[in-house]
Amino acid sequence: MIAASIRCTFVLCLFALALASPPQISAQSAEFVYISNVTGIEAGGVALTTVEEQTAATLDHLGEALRQHGLGYSDVVVSNVFLRDTRHFQAMNGVYRTYFQTNPPTRATVQADLLDPAALIQISVVATGGPKEIVTPGGLRSPALPYSWGIKVANTLFIAGATSRSPETYQPVTGDVRTQTRRVFGNIGLILEEAGMSYEDLVSCKVFLDDPRSFGDMNGAYAEFVSEDDPPARATVRAALMNAVFSTEIQCVAVSSGERSVVRPEGQARRHIPLSPAIDTGDRVYVAGMTGQGSDAAGQARVALGSIRSTLDAASVGFDDVEEVWVYLADIRDWDTVRAALDETLGPDAPEPTVVGSRLMGRSMVEIQIVVKR
Repeated sequence: MIAASIRCTFVLCLFALALASPPQISAQSAEFVYISNVTGIEAGGVALTTVEEQTAATLDHLGEALRQHGLGYSDVVVSNVFLRDTRHFQAMNGVYRTYFQTNPPTRATVQADLLDPAALIQISVVATGGPKEIVTPGGLRSPALPYSWGIKVANTLFIAGATSRSPETYQPVTGDVRTQTRRVFGNIGLILEEAGMSYEDLVSCKVFLDDPRSFGDMNGAYAEFVSEDDPPARATVRAALMNAVFSTEIQCVAVSSGERSVVRPEGQARRHIPLSPAIDTGDRVYVAGMTGQGSDAAGQARVALGSIRSTLDAASVGFDDVEEVWVYLADIRDWDTVRAALDETLGPDAPEPTVVGSRLMGRSMVEIQIVVKR
């Protein structure tokens, strides 16, 4: 059932892209194309069983989707790669780099449960047809892997998933999660500085943590770098990383905006965790990952969507304006019932969400993170 669903999802994605017009870029607010959950499990009716074969087929499918939007591989600015098994990392990279040979997109790669049980790799991307600037800090050694540290489009900077690496050597900097989080943010700071930005411009982050028991320590170090008054929106999930010595990987978006403000529903108290319910940049609202209580995943999803609705109301925007959706599931088998809850609230014309199977913090079954375009 799930395998059939993901194949249909890809076809629907292509159909939706075919109907859309090529993106137009303004001076400050870029238009982005989001393509989610791309896989490649068969070719010519024959099942593909190696990660090399599936990576090539997945990227071929991605190319088809991009072309439907008048775009190509060079227009991809963010790539999120989800692998069923971390041991496939090097083999995946060998194929991946042949598709992105020059100025590759920023990227985060983690292990996750995938929608299609036959899939070994699943990719979601953000692309744009507008001018872009590759951000390569002089003080940060370029990665040997096929990704860029940062890509700036108009006033928006996409930062690759950063791990604890020495800026001079690119070698891992080991230590506890506090030590590693500080090194991660040190590297993020170098990317921000090269782009003419600062930590105060961060609007949204995704934290992939290998051990949820280190959540509090990660937060303690994280809080040292983000603004106390308006920290970025954030989602934090458990995920195995590509190198076992790393405890966390952090992927962020920064926006230069004189209209930046925290969005907080009326009556909601500030949390002790360093994150905002949402950040409004004037042209987009970046909402934090929301969870909810309940006895099942669908019920938790409805509560989370209720919290998101309250946040959007406070920003004077609505679900009709949703541009990007991420759904994190502690059990990927809950997707069908969670999808039904999403459809009830967002409607059938909502963007196809990126769906990731990963353990969440605490006992949450579902976490939903969105971006709204004004």
